[in-house]
Amino acid sequence: MKLEDSVLKIWSKVTGGDGSVMTLEDKGVIDSVMDLLSAGEVRVAEKHEGAWLVNAWVKQAILLYFRMLPKQVMQTDVSLYQDVVPSAFSKRTIDATARVVPPAYVRHGAFVGEQVVLMPSFVNIGAYIDTGCMIDTWATVGSCAQIGKHVHVSGGAGIGGVLEPIGSKPTIIEDDCFIGARSEIVEGVVVGRNSIISMGVFIGKSTKIYNRETGCISQGYVPPNSVVVPGSLPSACGQYALNAAIIVKQVDERVKAKVMLNELLHNL
Repeated sequence: MKLEDSVLKIWSKVTGGDGSVMTLEDKGVIDSVMDLLSAGEVRVAEKHEGAWLVNAWVKQAILLYFRMLPKQVMQTDVSLYQDVVPSAFSKRTIDATARVVPPAYVRHGAFVGEQVVLMPSFVNIGAYIDTGCMIDTWATVGSCAQIGKHVHVSGGAGIGGVLEPIGSKPTIIEDDCFIGARSEIVEGVVVGRNSIISMGVFIGKSTKIYNRETGCISQGYVPPNSVVVPGSLPSACGQYALNAAIIVKQVDERVKAKVMLNELLHNL
């Protein structure tokens, strides 16, 4: 039986309402999924033919993992923790080329790729952080968030977690993006590759994203190569303004490689 089918069978049994509980064999299946998540061999979401698809069965496995573990006190060199999910460090699943600065914390079931730098930060279960990323001080990567290659998540920024509803898309930051300090990208928003999100930009699923060059307004998706700053748009009645993200320009990879980020964000 495929691993996916096994998880679906366990999920149906445990959530069926007849009081069924997981057997040792069931728990072994769920442990296997968590190990594969930590190794980056399965993911909560994957890009297929240009579209992000959710592997709902992986989310189901994570929720079953919470059910099967007792709460326990875990001690590290810097603090005590009390949780049901062990640290990735205790499982020794962090790539040897990564650099992790205390008290950064990664829960088991999250993947941290090669050459990743984690300053004191938090990475939740189901998250995927690809090669060469910087997760800066007090940044958070929420449950199931997907971070592409060479992404810089600046200090205090938040990448939201989306574990439930099970079929919902997680927050996704594609390759070569820069997320400015204290920004928040949440509720399954997708930031297209090579985009720059300025400091203090808040984007949720209902946030209006206004493209200054085209006049178009969208929601939930920042197109590739966008330079985004915080702003506001008038309400329908015109009596107040609502938070918005403003795409002020497009930048190609060649320009981005030659020009400092501060220059791109100046003279807007």
